[in-house]
Amino acid sequence: MNPLLVMYAPAPVIDEGATLRLDAKFVTGMAEHCLHWPGPVRCLLRRGATAIPFGAASHAPADLPFEPVLLDPGEPLGPGHVAGAAAVFADVDMVETLDLPELVHGAGGRLVYTLEYTIQTRLQIVRLDASRSAARRLWSAGWNLRQELRRRRAIRAADGLQASGYAAYEGYRHLNPRTLLYLDGRMSPGLLATEAEMAARRDRLLSGAPLRLIHSGRLERLKGAQDLAPIMTALRAAGVAATLDVYGVGSLRDGIAAEARAAGLAETLRLHDAVDFETELVPLTRAGADVFLSCHRQSDPSCTYLEAMGCGLTVAGYANRMWGPMAADAGAGVAAPLGDAQALAAAIVGLDRDRAGLAEACARSLAFSRAHDFPSEYKRRMDHLKEITLG
Repeated sequence: MNPLLVMYAPAPVIDEGATLRLDAKFVTGMAEHCLHWPGPVRCLLRRGATAIPFGAASHAPADLPFEPVLLDPGEPLGPGHVAGAAAVFADVDMVETLDLPELVHGAGGRLVYTLEYTIQTRLQIVRLDASRSAARRLWSAGWNLRQELRRRRAIRAADGLQASGYAAYEGYRHLNPRTLLYLDGRMSPGLLATEAEMAARRDRLLSGAPLRLIHSGRLERLKGAQDLAPIMTALRAAGVAATLDVYGVGSLRDGIAAEARAAGLAETLRLHDAVDFETELVPLTRAGADVFLSCHRQSDPSCTYLEAMGCGLTVAGYANRMWGPMAADAGAGVAAPLGDAQALAAAIVGLDRDRAGLAEACARSLAFSRAHDFPSEYKRRMDHLKEITLG
């Protein structure tokens, strides 16, 4: 038995001739898929990217654990792309995959979709896009609603669905009886906080030292970055001694810096450039923070929650449809009403005043992240795929 798996991925690729430039996280994830599939893996990638925003590296195609097949920007998916595949694994967030059920089933294969975004999140992204006129936002909302009807039909026709995060799972599981919830992240066992680091954090918390908050990500309104300075102002007003280290860039960066200076927070709200995840951000987080501050309003399945928890931090965030259920599931962290910066600050005050409880919440965060570490989640996903497609 040597079943072929064909994957269609939204990952950017830059064709350099003899090599392909690929996102490092994508290659790591593909290697994990290949590890658990009992046959060859072919991955369809679309040309057209001019840059890869995060960590990237060049690879000779023969050195990759999968066979890369590059499609031109406007090239439609056709029978030749899925011929001979026992299973096709594709992202149903992409409109070009919405006709795959007929194509795959016609070729005698099985189709399992992955999904991240709910229609609510898509419409929220459109609504918050200040770069577009009101008329363009209205058109885009209508287009998304039309594609959503197609997406739901495709999910019903597929052989299975893997939903990334609680919002996607709750929003679509009724459409397909073979739906799996998974939590995406890149915390391998070697990246998780150590016992010594957890003990040092606990001792520091119990000593009454200033609370150390950390935030990482794009500094955009869509990500709630405008709430960072007001929350720190509210904490100071409540008498909480705290620092906030922010790692990231974005259109709000200069405004946040100016707001921090005007409020007298320049020494406690510290802005840093984006840093490499594994070699810099993870060690900094494990050794130098207590609480991850998330002002994210969207319900998309951000990896950040699980990754911060794997560093031994509890999370203070808004109760969107991802973090609200995740906080309850983990029994750790706080979830404040959506968009209420003052309520989120008050929740952090509560954490500060119960240091023993905060230390225990950090331990529960780590335990939850360990149970959903990168290799474990990928194995669950591939077991689900094999059960559906190979029996």
